[in-house]
Amino acid sequence: MNINPAESTIKLTKLLPPQILFGTEVDEKSSSEQFLLSMYDSVQASIFVVDVLEDGDFRYVALNPTHERWVGIRSDDLRGKKPEDILSPIDAARVRQHYTDCVLFGKTISYEQCLQFQGIPTWWSTTLTPLRDSNSRIYRLIGTSSNITPVKQAQEAVGLQVEREQLLEAIAGRIHQSVELETILHQTTKELRQFLNCDRILIYRFEPDGSGVFIAESSVAASDPLLGKNITDPCFNGKHREHYGRGCIQVVEDIYAAGLHSCYIDFLASLQVRANLVVPIFKEQEMWGLLIAQHCHQPRQWQQTETDLLKQLATQIGIATQQAELRQQLKDLKAKLELQQQKHKNQLQQVRNFEALVRRMTEQIRDSLDQTQVLQTVTQELAELLNLDRCQIELYSTCQTLVTITYEYSTNLPPCQGLTKQIADCLEVYQPLLQKQPLQFLEIVPGWEPKLLVIAQMACPIFDPQGILGNIWLTRRTQEAFDEFEIELVQQVANECAIAIRQAQLYKQTQTQVKELEKRDRLKNQFLRTLSQELRTPITSISLAAQTLESVLTPAEISDIEIVPQLLQILHNECGRENKLINDLLTLTYLEAEPDPPTLIAIDLQSWLHPIVESFRDLTNCQRQQLNLTIAHPLPPLETDITDLERIITELLNHACKYTPAGEYITVSTHLTGDAVELNITNSGIELTSNELSQIFEPFYHLSKHDPWKHSGTGLELALVQKMVRHLGGSIYVKSATGQTTFTIKFPL
Repeated sequence: MNINPAESTIKLTKLLPPQILFGTEVDEKSSSEQFLLSMYDSVQASIFVVDVLEDGDFRYVALNPTHERWVGIRSDDLRGKKPEDILSPIDAARVRQHYTDCVLFGKTISYEQCLQFQGIPTWWSTTLTPLRDSNSRIYRLIGTSSNITPVKQAQEAVGLQVEREQLLEAIAGRIHQSVELETILHQTTKELRQFLNCDRILIYRFEPDGSGVFIAESSVAASDPLLGKNITDPCFNGKHREHYGRGCIQVVEDIYAAGLHSCYIDFLASLQVRANLVVPIFKEQEMWGLLIAQHCHQPRQWQQTETDLLKQLATQIGIATQQAELRQQLKDLKAKLELQQQKHKNQLQQVRNFEALVRRMTEQIRDSLDQTQVLQTVTQELAELLNLDRCQIELYSTCQTLVTITYEYSTNLPPCQGLTKQIADCLEVYQPLLQKQPLQFLEIVPGWEPKLLVIAQMACPIFDPQGILGNIWLTRRTQEAFDEFEIELVQQVANECAIAIRQAQLYKQTQTQVKELEKRDRLKNQFLRTLSQELRTPITSISLAAQTLESVLTPAEISDIEIVPQLLQILHNECGRENKLINDLLTLTYLEAEPDPPTLIAIDLQSWLHPIVESFRDLTNCQRQQLNLTIAHPLPPLETDITDLERIITELLNHACKYTPAGEYITVSTHLTGDAVELNITNSGIELTSNELSQIFEPFYHLSKHDPWKHSGTGLELALVQKMVRHLGGSIYVKSATGQTTFTIKFPL
């Protein structure tokens, strides 16, 4: 408390009437008092007025608007109340003492104090000025206050930050020095309780059964010790565990005012807990325990800095527990290594035996293409090497929906060779196997042997880069699983089995390809024989015509000179037929190879197609056939090779004219279908069978029984049409029904 002795006592006379400032009436005509009133209402400093009663008690008179905003109390609600009516007993006693000092000294005094308004602590720098009446009695105190909470908080924060950093540094140092976990936890609880000045600090570790035990504690003498007690919280259900598991904390300032469940309140009260701050401790992302700060006999308002400190300490404790676990793991690892050294000595002979097995398999795969011999030998030798009761190799079907036990070796178990299973019925077993992952498990087999009801089984997938092929199954009468060394051995055997199976499959495919090549060779020879016959026919006609012409031109037969033009016409026709056959054959051979890309030119089908179709008008009229052309409007330009397209349409029209009886019609139509131009050539009066439709594009296939005009041809026309359409990037197909046949060509735009 600071007293300002230089400041004189303020004397105010009671003025009339009616404006209440300090509980007196003020003359409305007094400009100086009006000025004071305006300052009282508008100044940013907090001003309050306290009456000093005759008996020495104190009553509040008014607050200015600024002070109302700061403390959240209206002036009208404050008037006439004592300090005890608005403040806590402790704060009221301190405030009353300051008022008493101001009256006792009779001078202006200044002081700093912390008060709670609506549960919020606030620091104030206050100046009290006494007012005297005409009898020099101090009847009123005028207080002006400034809120200095931010300054005080900053000062406290700096000090707390230094202490917090020292505490964290000490704990981190112990962890770095590999101090025992018990010592770290004990020192942490002790130093944290001193720092927070609370009643109790606990570290609670979860047990596998859901309960927990207090493994570290620091508390005041008045608190009951909880160290070593195994306590199950009746309200710590899955919801609370999930809450802490997400890293959330629990802040309870008063268990009776926090809205807790009654059972939880009773539980905390039984442990003498009034205020509770709980932070979870994690070890490798898993909740290991809780760090708890408690006030036992009265509420406490936990600060954010305190919460942050507990979080940081919980992280350090998690690191310490992980480090302690790693040290224990290191000890266990050393002991395990000693055991493994002995185990490796025992496995050395097994490795040698296994290497001999793999070597024999490799030799068999190299020397034999017989898959059965190799895999059957593998099952037997693997069973003997690993002391198995049964060894099986099962293979998948092509679609991997079925699996069949193809090879088996068993000592005393019922045979299963040839058994087929549906993959869908055992998804839990075959799903990891299909993903190329080994699988092993223990299985109870009731009734197999009276004294042994458990067997160990392991399945190792057989696969290569091309896919999964099957599995090796191992069965052994034991309750111990197959170790990693045995799994690795079996995986190597599975790799050798994959080579054997794939080699057998390749051999089978090779044999199939040889047969296919032989078949193609026969077809080629048949084609050459047919071609020879086709070439021989016009040659024979030419030869006969030449012989006849020779005989006619002899002097003895000079009288039949009129036959010479006919013979010459035969020679001309057959030579043309032979020339067309050779050209068609060369074109077909060119298209079956890798031809050059076509030369594309954009054409207008409406103007381009019409003269080609009209060139067949005389022929159709002569054969009494009706020729029609229908072109849809509009059609977009078509990019194509006009030479090839003209050859395609000409050959199809020739084919239609050849096989259309008199009185029937031939129709050429074009239209747009989706993103393609479709061209149809339809002739009526002919209907083909499905067998004829399947062979119509084959070279030298003739529909002679459907030809009413007995036209001749090379037999390569439609085969050439199909090749040229495909060369232009289009497609062609034929359909025949209801007495008509239609060839449809589609060219994508």
